[in-house]
Amino acid sequence: MKLSEQWVLVTGGARGLGASITRALAREGAGVIINYHQSAAAAQALAAELGPRAIALQADVTDAAQVQALFQAAQAQTGRPIVSVVNNALVDFRFDGDARPKIGEITWQRFEQQLAGAMKGALNTIQAALPGMQAQGFGRVVNVGTNLFQNPVVPYHDYTAAKAALLSLTRTAANDLGPDGITVNMVSGGLLRTTDASAATPEAVFDIIASLTPLRRVTTPDEFADAVLFFLSPWSRAVTGQNLVVDGGLVKN
Repeated sequence: MKLSEQWVLVTGGARGLGASITRALAREGAGVIINYHQSAAAAQALAAELGPRAIALQADVTDAAQVQALFQAAQAQTGRPIVSVVNNALVDFRFDGDARPKIGEITWQRFEQQLAGAMKGALNTIQAALPGMQAQGFGRVVNVGTNLFQNPVVPYHDYTAAKAALLSLTRTAANDLGPDGITVNMVSGGLLRTTDASAATPEAVFDIIASLTPLRRVTTPDEFADAVLFFLSPWSRAVTGQNLVVDGGLVKN
């Protein structure tokens, strides 16, 4: 199915990386459901900017009932099921370098918070999308990951563990859903220049990371978003269960 024929849900789609993904999809003619939790003004402004094929809808992705209501509202407004999902929402996390909790002091509650955002959020959206995808015989799920579980240059223990678990879900879900024509993949970035989450990162850290990449620069949210489009497009129709690292070559699979 062409991008222009799809309605795509982008969780956390109003700000930062999510907004870049939303704009990239709109640029290619896709219909976009811009999910937000608390960023109502940003989501509504982005929808107004992108036109009638962009709709802002509120839901806490960790709440299954709210996610189901979002899918129902989206279909009521568009007349079409959501057939593609980008699980991008990041729950209350900032890449704050030395201010992060160290292994001797971090609480389990922080792990639970990130696991709920990454794993529970993705599970809720996949389960809500599944009936519509199965009815179409087509579906695309793209989970946003991180290169930190391959190269933990900064040990964000809670965030990294949650994204590693999400990669496992990506692979098991791909196996389960493949017979229905549904692919499940992950796109993993490193530090991006710049999102809301990375705004607290010192400039020196950006410079160090850039110097370690073959491209000698830090990946931008727009560059990352273009890679997400690959997994939603017909060009990736035989690709599932994969993790594409988009970080300028810092991590090599």
